[in-house]
Amino acid sequence: MKKARYLVPDLYTADPAVHVFNGKLYIYPSHDVESGIRENDNGDHFDMRDYHIFSMDDVDGEVTDHGVALDVKDIPWAGRQLWDCDCACKDGKYYLYFPLKDQTDIFRIGVATSKKPEGPFIPQDAPMKGSYSIDPCVFEEDGSYYMYFGGLWGGQLQRYRNNKAVECGHEPKDDEPALPARVAKLSDDMLEFGEDPREILILDENGEALKAGDHDRRFFEASWMHKYQGKYYFSYSTGNTHRLCYAVGDNPYGPFTYKGVILTPVVGWTTHHSIVEFKGKWYLFHHDSVPSDGKTWLRSMKVVELDYNEDGTIKTIDGGEE
Repeated sequence: MKKARYLVPDLYTADPAVHVFNGKLYIYPSHDVESGIRENDNGDHFDMRDYHIFSMDDVDGEVTDHGVALDVKDIPWAGRQLWDCDCACKDGKYYLYFPLKDQTDIFRIGVATSKKPEGPFIPQDAPMKGSYSIDPCVFEEDGSYYMYFGGLWGGQLQRYRNNKAVECGHEPKDDEPALPARVAKLSDDMLEFGEDPREILILDENGEALKAGDHDRRFFEASWMHKYQGKYYFSYSTGNTHRLCYAVGDNPYGPFTYKGVILTPVVGWTTHHSIVEFKGKWYLFHHDSVPSDGKTWLRSMKVVELDYNEDGTIKTIDGGEE
């Protein structure tokens, strides 16, 4: 079993989105700060005021903290809570996508731009039109950029149907199809959706949509997309069952067929990750709460090598024995 490595011992960071820019690994995490609020299902105990960006020349090398790249006080439409973010590069310009509660406590997705991957980033004056929920992940292929997003419970996805808010939004019944993540191709300027977000269908081994009661396999939050041997791997967290799972499809929109567990539960409630290839090897970046003695709201990033079987399935990593 390969040993996972903690990356930033002096700062609590989580939800690492990792990309290779200019030959380096750049890490875009959320930043956990003690809030003094009791833990609850809406995530109010997460006091997340800013983003630090980190880089590494090598997975085993030194981690550079580039300081605060974006602060909530500098975002014109801000309410509170900067949750998981992601970054994309187009034509030498960098776009940081972030979920943030507006002044009515509704999550929207914002965009900030920079000429450098480490920032600082300058936010747009308003969130993306039609955006909602959390956990933006941007996947690029052949000059097209796709954003995956959504999260249940505190992530508010259950409040929406067909991209519209609904009254008294709730999860479906156990025997009904699970609430899906969303995906939308971005506009040419990278600042808005280029189309209406679509639902991401995850199928079981019989070709049927995963049910809402299938908590071991259904989507909860933490979308990530990567491509391996011509196939599209949509990975995500199951939330309350604390697994990282994945499903495989033939195009960025899906449908995706469930294939298995990437990471079994770690210490701490949430599980959030990214998967990236670097210098010929694949890596899983994620987090747990071990350094903070198990406090869910104080998490630390880590990395471990990820392996595939010959048939393209991912070898499960034991989160308790990394």
